[in-house]
Amino acid sequence: MTAPQIVRYGELMPCRTAFIDAHTPGSDQKENFTIIGGGVSEAADQHVHITDAIGFNIGAAGQPPKCRNSLHSHRTAEVFFVLKGRWRFFWGRWGTAGEVVLEEGDIFNIPTGIFRGFENIGTDYGMIMAILGGDDAGGGVIWAPQVIEDARAHGLVLSEQGKLYDSKKGQTLPEGVAPMPLLTEAELAQFPEPTTAEVIPHHVARYWDLVALADRAPAKVIGAEGVLRDRPGFEVGFVTRASASAEMHRHDRASVLMPVRGHWRLTWDGGETILAPGDTALVPADLDHCAVPSMSGEAALYHVVGTDDAPGATWRG
Repeated sequence: MTAPQIVRYGELMPCRTAFIDAHTPGSDQKENFTIIGGGVSEAADQHVHITDAIGFNIGAAGQPPKCRNSLHSHRTAEVFFVLKGRWRFFWGRWGTAGEVVLEEGDIFNIPTGIFRGFENIGTDYGMIMAILGGDDAGGGVIWAPQVIEDARAHGLVLSEQGKLYDSKKGQTLPEGVAPMPLLTEAELAQFPEPTTAEVIPHHVARYWDLVALADRAPAKVIGAEGVLRDRPGFEVGFVTRASASAEMHRHDRASVLMPVRGHWRLTWDGGETILAPGDTALVPADLDHCAVPSMSGEAALYHVVGTDDAPGATWRG
């Protein structure tokens, strides 16, 4: 029987040139991590820890204080939970339509089709973990025009195929390959500008609210019946010490465990290991397993499993 694949937080391999804004002042210190699946990196040297296609991608972004990720959009789900630090998320064509500040453990299912960005507003290096819909994560990133223009001024050019070229390394677009075209004003008009009041109630769940909801059984966070109602091609659950079970169980497809607080003993038919915050465990389909806290104290983890729903635009119910 195949054992779970584990990616430890301390073994994550960052890419510092993953996206077009890698040289742009204010965004030039961010690190991108592709943990499961191909992700959406535009760099050829992005390390992928686990290449399995499971219907969704797992990644992470690490940034020092005051570093930001530039405005972009996705065609499929982009879900973040804060692992370390304090983060401000903002959205809209210029990033001024709305914003929300998230603390450790909070989760944000960002609506598809809007420009969004985020920055570390904490006092230390911070990390947010990401779940992206689909095996190809919607085919890549759509950048706000000003991001592409700013990047070009600092030596980075994105091809129309979504591949990054760095003039500081002597790279140029190949002959016959055009740069990524800027969105037109007519195209930009199709990107919604929801207010903060429209976004937060339906797309943000706070850690301590989820702890309360998971007092007897795991809380359904994202799903058709979740706190955040959506059908992005996967479901997200939230498990605490109060709702963890030592009963062995299995899923008919691969699932992912992502601790956010405490240490967890993952047991399966043939072995066991301890998971800590920031670790990611890919559990194979049809493998009997369970996860329970291994030490005293606060303990919580996010659980992700695919569904038969096709990845795509945010489901409005």
